[in-house]
Amino acid sequence: MLKYIFGFLIFSALSACSTVSVKDNETEYNTAIGRSKSSAEPAFQLVTLGDTGGIKDGNLSAFLLRSLEEERYVALDAGSIVNGIDVALKEGAFDTLKSKPDDNLRANGNVLHNHVAAYLISHGHLDHVAGLLVASPDDNNKPIYALKSVNDTMGATYFNWQAWANFTNRGLEPKLNKYDVIDLTPQHTSSIEGTNLTVTPFSLSHPLESTAFVIESDNDMFVYFGDTGPDDVEKEGKLSVIWRYLAQQMRSKTLRGMVIEVSFDNSRPDNLLFGHLTPKWLMQELTRFYELVEDKSQVPDINIVISHIKYSLKAGESPRSVISKELNQANKLGFNFIIATQGQSLIF
Repeated sequence: MLKYIFGFLIFSALSACSTVSVKDNETEYNTAIGRSKSSAEPAFQLVTLGDTGGIKDGNLSAFLLRSLEEERYVALDAGSIVNGIDVALKEGAFDTLKSKPDDNLRANGNVLHNHVAAYLISHGHLDHVAGLLVASPDDNNKPIYALKSVNDTMGATYFNWQAWANFTNRGLEPKLNKYDVIDLTPQHTSSIEGTNLTVTPFSLSHPLESTAFVIESDNDMFVYFGDTGPDDVEKEGKLSVIWRYLAQQMRSKTLRGMVIEVSFDNSRPDNLLFGHLTPKWLMQELTRFYELVEDKSQVPDINIVISHIKYSLKAGESPRSVISKELNQANKLGFNFIIATQGQSLIF
């Protein structure tokens, strides 16, 4: 009973974080298009360490996810880690953690060392791994989970004693053995060390193989999508595999939310997507998912966090604002969209 009371108090205190107002190029917009109607006991906390794709160093794709039953997170990609933790600390994202801080570390070091249990890396592009690389000299020992092709890319491209020192336990000597590199098998469920979470990976279509991670805690699920193109453009059918899996799992489990990318607005031509989504393509994919879900009443309770919006140096309306409007106009099925914002804490 105490666990449920505690969860309710956390939810009440942080639910306001689901809708915040931010400024970008002096244009204000609401980061949430809708609010969740769910009355279910919350299960996960998601902290945004980096919300953009592309060129904005210090705010690149990275999230922390934990079960509300514990205080250790798994990092979902790692484009910005230490700077993302700093921003999240200022926004109070970690204020509900009850464990005593480490007196030998600053607040950001305490989060990185004592609360980030593992990394899940979707693919090896720099805007998804730069934060991990630059933090590695002062990071502590923890596992890196990824598909084999992703781990091979990380070793060959970065942890090679040329781009960066080899902080892992495989590859070129000397191996510094800080990170235990663990290959995941597509569509096979594995436990995440140091947490009560499991992960089931799915391959995604991208110029470099990418990954979606279905993360579970008991009967609750959350899905993180790395970079991905739509099935109709990529012609590989990989998103359809995930939609079928999720719809089948939802017969007995609760899908609390997902993080999925929308890199460009609808003006972007298909031949220049380079393995990414637009609002139009996301809605087409979600429509396919919707059609597979047996109990349609579950849909309004699925929080869909939009990530990886490409930062633009061009004057005029920000891409975030344009994409928000396009999603809102196309959302006829009742999904709850939230635009990711660095430092944001969401309870699902």
